[in-house]
Amino acid sequence: MEWTDSGVVMGTRRHGESGVIVELMTASHGRHLGMARGGRSKRLAAVLQPGNTVQATWTARLEEQLGQYSLEGQTLRAGRLIDSAAALYAIGHINSLLRLLPERDRQEGLHAAATLILDQLHDPPFAAPLIVRFEVAMLAALGFGLDLTECAATGARQGLTYVSPRTGRAVTGEAGLPYQARLLPLPGFLAGRPGDNLGPQALADGFRLTGYFLEHHLFGPRGLPMPEQRGSFINAILRSFDAE
Repeated sequence: MEWTDSGVVMGTRRHGESGVIVELMTASHGRHLGMARGGRSKRLAAVLQPGNTVQATWTARLEEQLGQYSLEGQTLRAGRLIDSAAALYAIGHINSLLRLLPERDRQEGLHAAATLILDQLHDPPFAAPLIVRFEVAMLAALGFGLDLTECAATGARQGLTYVSPRTGRAVTGEAGLPYQARLLPLPGFLAGRPGDNLGPQALADGFRLTGYFLEHHLFGPRGLPMPEQRGSFINAILRSFDAE
């Protein structure tokens, strides 16, 4: 068995005297692990930093085996992001989400979305709404998609202002007004209102919305806490607006 693919480094763990087990989010083979001999060498250690993209050739005698990786660096982002706490928090959070996926489950869209975010992390406030959308995509990939396209009560596609925490469906401002205390705010950048101000309140509302469903559908049922990196990233982003 052999294949070659592009993959984002999610993490490594030691294996033997000089090797490591490498966890990648690959373009065509999903979240995939393999052993890299000499992975703790100075050359490979720099390549195998979370957030970098590598070209990976995986070989194994049988498909179900761990197999071995031969790895070459493609896009080495980690070095230029190491001084940005917000970027490092974002990388950790993205990886915590990707680890919820079954191993070797092909998810080309999520790989592409994660790569897009990583390429924008030199500007964390710009990347923040991309991360909210990534969380929405993760919910959908794991069977808990949100319906943010039309009002659950009226079928209207304009004026969507809230989301029901019970159904995950959007509601217009008029239809939701009597129940607004029980509904989650839907920010304009998720409701197809690109002209709305993409400021700290919109981002806070977006993360509050996705956070509710992540906790209730993905992390909580698995007995996992919400990732600390997520809260740290959100706090860093909101503080950056105060500093302007």
